[in-house]
Amino acid sequence: MTRIVVNTHQAKSRLSELIREAEGGAEVIVARGGRPVARIVPWSDPRPHRSPGRWAGRIRYSGDLVDSDPEVLADFEASAQS
Repeated sequence: MTRIVVNTHQAKSRLSELIREAEGGAEVIVARGGRPVARIVPWSDPRPHRSPGRWAGRIRYSGDLVDSDPEVLADFEASAQS
């Protein structure tokens, strides 16, 4: 990956060129006083919209999934009384 570091004045003068470089995969860093302050990156489309319930009817679970385990409850009760 190519890295291009420019100062703010160069960035203002060459913005269109730097954007093309970023679109092509180059890492474009804008510096002020020799310190990096910004990065020009290509735009990426946001993730697709997620709609709830898309897996409805596709997942199966047994009825005891939300019930308490009698052995665990008995152990818990025994430890609470100790």
